[in-house]
Amino acid sequence: MTCMDSILCGSLQGYLVVSLLLFAIGLAAVLLRRTLLMQFMGVELMLNAANVALLAFARFRGGDAQAMVFYLFIIAVAACEAAVGLALIIGLYRHRDTTDSDRASSLKQ
Repeated sequence: MTCMDSILCGSLQGYLVVSLLLFAIGLAAVLLRRTLLMQFMGVELMLNAANVALLAFARFRGGDAQAMVFYLFIIAVAACEAAVGLALIIGLYRHRDTTDSDRASSLKQ
């Protein structure tokens, strides 16, 4: 099978399959892992999966400049989210000596 015969070679469906796989891996990490760091990494994977889908649709619409600008804003927000999320996880670890998500619920009191 050559690259031209494959569905996953440079087509919109190929990019969407990659995006779906990234999103599924991220969702599995959020739902199945107990540590906050792994859950945080899963959320970041899901955000990047949405970015891949956005850029795939933008590319196949003809390189829409609005989508590219939107993508840059998403990257900026993701960087801020990463900084704040990691600070919260470090603060929780210093306070509770664990990153287990079950113990994080005790901070509500």
